[in-house]
Amino acid sequence: MWSYKLQCFECQRGFPAQEAGFRCKICGGLLEVIFDLAEKREPAWKSRQLSVWKYRELLPVEKEECIVSLAEGGTGLHHCKRLGRKLGLKKLYVKNEGENPTGSFKDRGMTVAISKARELGKKKVLCASTGNTAASLAAYSARAGMECIVLMPKGKVAGGKMLQVIMHGAKLIQVRGDFDQALEMAMELADKRREFYLMNSINPFRLEGQKTLAFEILHQLGERCPDVVLLPVGNGGNISAAWKGFSEFQQLKIVRDRPRMMGIQAEKAAPIARAVKSRQSKVRPIHNPQTIATAIRIGSPASWPKVLRAIRESKGTAETVTDRQILAAQKELATLEGIFVEPASAASIAGLKKLSEDGQVDPSETVVCVTTGHGLKDPSVLERLPKSQTGYNLEITGASRLERLERVL
Repeated sequence: MWSYKLQCFECQRGFPAQEAGFRCKICGGLLEVIFDLAEKREPAWKSRQLSVWKYRELLPVEKEECIVSLAEGGTGLHHCKRLGRKLGLKKLYVKNEGENPTGSFKDRGMTVAISKARELGKKKVLCASTGNTAASLAAYSARAGMECIVLMPKGKVAGGKMLQVIMHGAKLIQVRGDFDQALEMAMELADKRREFYLMNSINPFRLEGQKTLAFEILHQLGERCPDVVLLPVGNGGNISAAWKGFSEFQQLKIVRDRPRMMGIQAEKAAPIARAVKSRQSKVRPIHNPQTIATAIRIGSPASWPKVLRAIRESKGTAETVTDRQILAAQKELATLEGIFVEPASAASIAGLKKLSEDGQVDPSETVVCVTTGHGLKDPSVLERLPKSQTGYNLEITGASRLERLERVL
């Protein structure tokens, strides 16, 4: 593997690779993994099957025996011709992360973070979550034989995700308040009780797994870079990790270009979009964020400095969409392309529609929308659909049953 170090995102100070902390001891900034990509070597991944661990030379786990995997990654990059025609785009692709083992993109980061935790000798792991991080951590900690503690905002997590946490045997603690309050408690507990290893997106090793999303997109497009990549944004780890992945492949001269990164947020949970639109250098938290898209219902994103850098360096943007636009996009993707995603995932499709209409995405461009989680994660959406979409209530009995059925059809 390439050699690497931990480096502060803010002051650029370096720290040992085996550092277990997540923040700079000097300025308090977030740490990130920096590989020495100037080393001349031919990667051995060309013959390997598409997956997160295909790229293990660029992942910060040194001992192969510590790897904990559920066969994550290798998700489909679907050319969506019917949806593309409707939006006036010839080269529209959907990278469907709901195809991962626990049904979301979180598995990419979790396989690396859990493997690193094992390498560091950790026995107990901890996270705060709106659902997908918890489901993923519960599964991977079960696989690794680690004790898992999950903090979730009470009454604000989709049932499918809670069920995953419970079935994988994690200790579930429901916190009064929102995600930001749950994360604050998790961070305080991790600081006080050093045996608990925090697995939220401030963990730099988790983001290393998530950057493989970008590697896969580039390989699936034949080592051609898309013009635009759109992602739903909550805490901000995924868009910043993807940008890091695109940048590393450019540094390695595997590709020449990098895409414009576009982050999509729900209208009433959009601190990053507000900062981008008003050209602010910092993000102001939103108290009590509201949206049907629970996975991105976050008012104080921990990774905001990395998100702003990704958007600005890439000459991208951030946009907001309403809950109504999200639900319409979710239905459209499912009916036109057979891809069923949870509401937060559909934000990227809703955002693309809005940005295309505004002329910020050209019809000739290659566009990739990342959908982050499977639709069965949040079955409560069924309750919000119009009755005309949920089928006729018809009891088919007796000799006239075929006639009655034909009348409905």
